[in-house]
Amino acid sequence: MKNYNKLFKLAMWVLVAISVVLLVWGFVAGFEVRDGQAVEVLLYWTYAMLAIALLAVIVVGAIIAAKNNPKGLLKTCLVVVAVAVVSCLVYLISPGNMPMQWNSATPPTGGTLKLTDTMLNLTYITGVAAILSIIVGEVVMSVRNKK
Repeated sequence: MKNYNKLFKLAMWVLVAISVVLLVWGFVAGFEVRDGQAVEVLLYWTYAMLAIALLAVIVVGAIIAAKNNPKGLLKTCLVVVAVAVVSCLVYLISPGNMPMQWNSATPPTGGTLKLTDTMLNLTYITGVAAILSIIVGEVVMSVRNKK
């Protein structure tokens, strides 16, 4: 296990070093020159870091769950599948139309608008679910305390 910690620390420092190099390059090259190439590179690096983080959380979580509680791994897989299904359904029902006037020379494409609508709808669903879970949790706690 000690070797894994060293490996993870090394990987973390490599990723941080790459991030710093890209950030310094962005400032040196200029963010507004060459059609914002530095901004695009930094955005793609952000996507890559987010993907690495999500993959690490899911993979490491799955490995730990498999070691500690194999039955819990099945439950986790079902939750991940349920989230994927809800996300797909929200994507399918998102309209992706543009109700406002666009002031830029190049308006966003339909796919971009559909993804934006999907993210907004998922945010609404998550917010409502959080509020409902707080309310239900408080009600359940108060009922259990009265007995």
